Amino acid sequence: MCGFEIVPMKEEHLDALVRIDALCFSEPWTRDGLRAELSSDTACYAVALLDGNPVGCAGMQCVCGECYIDKVCVHPENRRKGAAQALVRSLMEYAVKNNAAFITLEVRQGNAPAVALYQKLGFAPVGVRKKFYAHPAEDAVLMTKYFKQENK
Repeated sequence: MCGFEIVPMKEEHLDALVRIDALCFSEPWTRDGLRAELSSDTACYAVALLDGNPVGCAGMQCVCGECYIDKVCVHPENRRKGAAQALVRSLMEYAVKNNAAFITLEVRQGNAPAVALYQKLGFAPVGVRKKFYAHPAEDAVLMTKYFKQENK
């Protein structure tokens, strides 16, 4: 994990995460948007800490055995060091522990490092969402990882 500690998201992380989100996305989430995930029964959000300081987060919604990743962001200074991989792995572990059938996400088609990371983690492209992103406009690749479910 290269020194990253992965912990559940808490109120104390929100200010730093809002700043990181603004560095990562053209349409960042608000503090209230992130705070709402803290009390959501369907949300699972994790934070990557380096020396006790938030450097990124990832989160998803899980409903009826289906998990949808809606956020992965890492401070630009901490990219390509394993934080995103550790965060996504933590979400995958949560999904498996909670008997999810699959986990899915959208990623900008032109974000080659993110696409490569997701493929490395076992996600496969399953579709394209045309003009999904704005600022700049871009298609999204829909990627999904299916989990084996034992017959009961």
